[in-house]
Amino acid sequence: MATPVIEVDKKGTEDIGSLQLTVGVYALVLVMKLAVYFMSGVMALLAEALHTLSDLFVSGFLLAAMYVARRAPDRVHTFGHGRAQNVAALVAATLFISFTSFELYREAIPRLFKAQEAEYQNLPWVIGVLVVSMLIAAAPMVKLVRQKTRGAAAKAQLTELVNDELGLVAALVGTLFVVWGKPIADPLAAVVVATIIAYNAVGLFRENASFLMGRSPEPEFLEEIERLARAVPGVLDVHDLRAEQSGPDTVHAGLHIEVRRGLPVEDSDQIAEEVTRQIQRVTKGYCVVHVDAQAPGFPRDSSP
Repeated sequence: MATPVIEVDKKGTEDIGSLQLTVGVYALVLVMKLAVYFMSGVMALLAEALHTLSDLFVSGFLLAAMYVARRAPDRVHTFGHGRAQNVAALVAATLFISFTSFELYREAIPRLFKAQEAEYQNLPWVIGVLVVSMLIAAAPMVKLVRQKTRGAAAKAQLTELVNDELGLVAALVGTLFVVWGKPIADPLAAVVVATIIAYNAVGLFRENASFLMGRSPEPEFLEEIERLARAVPGVLDVHDLRAEQSGPDTVHAGLHIEVRRGLPVEDSDQIAEEVTRQIQRVTKGYCVVHVDAQAPGFPRDSSP
């Protein structure tokens, strides 16, 4: 059984840097939105503030979990701590985002029937803070788009930033309609933002629950593992390949390889070690290679 490859690669460092920038941006935007909401009374802006608060929790949890995930395996967690990010995202989805979306629905839906009673002030400030928020939120999104390699956490963060922009657009459109004398657009925009938050919560829950239950990598990744194993001299066949993702960029794999019957044990071990080395280049985790003698009746292979 091979030992795990534990390292902090360039991708992980870039992901942490991107999340640190995102947390800072979210904190700044949250303060701006809350301040202008209390000045204006626009509910869509409150919805966006709560959206930003939920994003801040998610990003903060993911950032903390990424540091935990970099810890080496120990006696209790022999396969490492790579799933810490999935645990953090699951907690954020269930405790924060779901609660936020529920509260927004509870506040916005009754306002749909009392839209004319609402009073608004300082609407230009609302439009200004929404436009500025869109520009600020675009900074980490552009950074992630231009990043050549992205881990799972950074990919999830990019999706969330896109959803943030959609929520901001909904709030901006709702505010413009309020300016044009259509106050019902304000609670409607809040409902749209709440729906975006709820959609994100469901997606986060499903994605990370799948990881925690032991999700297998994509078929293309499994095909690459099999190709690497078959390319090692002396390997006649590969079967019973099983793999499980234990972290954003870590996969633990096990497989059987067939070698020529009668091959000395030392030579079989060398072939298995080379297969392990090749596979660990892409999995970065444990790899268990079982060596089987080729079944009787197959043509004798001339490989050493």
